[in-house]
Amino acid sequence: MHDEFLCHVTAYGTCGGQRIGVPLGTYRAPTLALALWWLRDRASWIAERLDPTPEGTVFPAGALVPVADTVADVPTLLRAWCADGDRQEQAADELSGGRLVRIAASDDTTEYELLAESVDALRMQRTVPALVVTMA
Repeated sequence: MHDEFLCHVTAYGTCGGQRIGVPLGTYRAPTLALALWWLRDRASWIAERLDPTPEGTVFPAGALVPVADTVADVPTLLRAWCADGDRQEQAADELSGGRLVRIAASDDTTEYELLAESVDALRMQRTVPALVVTMA
């Protein structure tokens, strides 16, 4: 049984011709439910910052502008993932099976990545090389 989960959110972009990652948060979830809750919360947090609800806050004139139809709509993709019960269940199945879950969405400048993995699975991966070492 996988009891703890390590969750990360990172934004990737290009600076000086190199791909760089900027950590946006990390959480060690004590339960599967909290790991999924945190991923949904962070996805919503990113979506709200990229595409704030105009009715919710006062913005200066010209602060919000529409983007071209050719630009991927990251906030909509993240909100859709949060609202999709089937995809949440699939993520839960993957995590409880000890597999890494990666949710990623990108626009023309940035990739947003949400990761979660079992702490137990990480520990087991570290011991595998020691189990296959031949003794002389």
